[in-house]
Amino acid sequence: MEWEAAALVLSVRPYGEGSALVHLFSEEHGVSHGMARGGASRRQASLWQTGNLVMARWRARLADQLGTLTAEPVQCVAGRILDAPLQLEMVSSACALVDGALPQGEPHPELFMRLVRLLTLISVAPEPAPMGAYLRWEAQLLAGLGYGLDLSECAVTGAREDLVYVSPRSGRAVSREGAGEWRDRLLPLPALMTDETQDGTPEDWKDGLALTGHFLSRWVFGVRHQPLPAARERLVEYVQRLQPAPPDADAESDQ
Repeated sequence: MEWEAAALVLSVRPYGEGSALVHLFSEEHGVSHGMARGGASRRQASLWQTGNLVMARWRARLADQLGTLTAEPVQCVAGRILDAPLQLEMVSSACALVDGALPQGEPHPELFMRLVRLLTLISVAPEPAPMGAYLRWEAQLLAGLGYGLDLSECAVTGAREDLVYVSPRSGRAVSREGAGEWRDRLLPLPALMTDETQDGTPEDWKDGLALTGHFLSRWVFGVRHQPLPAARERLVEYVQRLQPAPPDADAESDQ
């Protein structure tokens, strides 16, 4: 068994003496696992970095065996954002979500192309951090797995304007008027989730991550009795640290 294709590096960890176990994501072959001989060496360290796009060659005696990998670089995402910690967290989170959510060997060509576009955007134009695009990508991931959110109209009134909440049960949008006395039980819907021209503020990012994280946890990882990937949680923690300190906290620190 052998194939060659453009693929994204999803994760890398040491394997044996000097080799690396690499998880790749390609258009035709989905998520694939392989061993890169010498992949943990200094010479290959820049190649096998999470988020990089490579031209990979996978070989194995049988389709269900762990194949051996070789590759050539196509787009080195990680190297371009080494000095941008938020962007690095976004790349790690996106790759970890795909690695954990998709079954091995199942093609998802549209999700592959969407992830390529997202990682390219992050690496080519890292400032300001395109968190709006990242959060919309998480919603697209849910849709690609069959769990799309319905943010087009209010689930209660049918209105298409002033949609500011999402039902945590159905994933449908709810307007301010339709929320009524249930608003405290609904998830905030930041405008950047439906408006591609917006990237929002750290507060919007926090709400957006809580929104998509709720459904990723419930519909994708929860059914497998797995937590959200650690890289996704690190992104949440980083965004939370970007929140402005409450005025009371500043006053107490001054005293």
